[in-house]
Amino acid sequence: MAHSGYQQRRRRIAWILVAPALLLLALAAGWPLVRTFFFSFTNAMLDNPSEYQMVGLANYYAANGGDSRGVLVDPLWWQAVGNTLWFTVVSVGLELLFGMLLALLMNQKFRGQGLVRTAILVPWAIPTIVSAKMWGWMFHDQYGVVNDLLAKIFGYQAHLAWIAEPSLSMWAVVIADVWKTTPFMALMLLAALQLIPTDLYEAARVDGASAWQRFKRITLPLIMPAMIVALIFRIMDAMRIFDLIFVLTSNSEATMSVSGYAREQIISYQDMGVGSAASVLVFMMVAGIAACFIRVSRLNEKEKR
Repeated sequence: MAHSGYQQRRRRIAWILVAPALLLLALAAGWPLVRTFFFSFTNAMLDNPSEYQMVGLANYYAANGGDSRGVLVDPLWWQAVGNTLWFTVVSVGLELLFGMLLALLMNQKFRGQGLVRTAILVPWAIPTIVSAKMWGWMFHDQYGVVNDLLAKIFGYQAHLAWIAEPSLSMWAVVIADVWKTTPFMALMLLAALQLIPTDLYEAARVDGASAWQRFKRITLPLIMPAMIVALIFRIMDAMRIFDLIFVLTSNSEATMSVSGYAREQIISYQDMGVGSAASVLVFMMVAGIAACFIRVSRLNEKEKR
């Protein structure tokens, strides 16, 4: 009984300590989220948001005879969804691959190790707006260094319009994003690699395990929790991508993300109702993906037990 009372006091103290942070979080994030949900059921306009009428689910979907309106029947919305999903899968996949390679490299002992670790983190420290403008100049069709390198290395003399060409613009966004955020993935994986006891690798070498077998049987399972956390953060960021696309490609339809769609409805068309509905759908997509990852990680932990 005494032990049970002690645990209850500890829980009570813990809740008291985190209560201020939870209150600030509710005010900073919860209240705007509630207002966004509310405005998604209205016809409020940005120039006068205090005057509105409740329209129910009309901003999401409304059928009037043979005519339908709302975010869910807008072809541009579904194009933005496709762009966002494609960008998320490709960019996060490449960041995981390159981040793993960089983490394995930085985990080795060699001369200049500290300098390499510092240099790799530089892209992550540069603000997104700055890196987007920098890559915009690098992708310039006439004066960009990317086309110049292609000409010198492969002899490809065509002036590729990386930003203006729809078939290339999304790849330009992916390249800029992978360059900037791969260091984050590498740092997360490096922290997990440094927690693995070296005795495990030594025992595996004695047993004759190859480098690939050591990576598959030792490294990958032990860094999996950190990898899942890194993937959750990166997927959530990628699903909400806006600033990089907006600065690099001016939010063209070929690269428009779901966040860019919501911004266009609210700012360009002054329609707070439709823009709020799109924002709610973005929130539901991000929250759903995060919940799926957390659920899968918990199932894996239960299987290990």
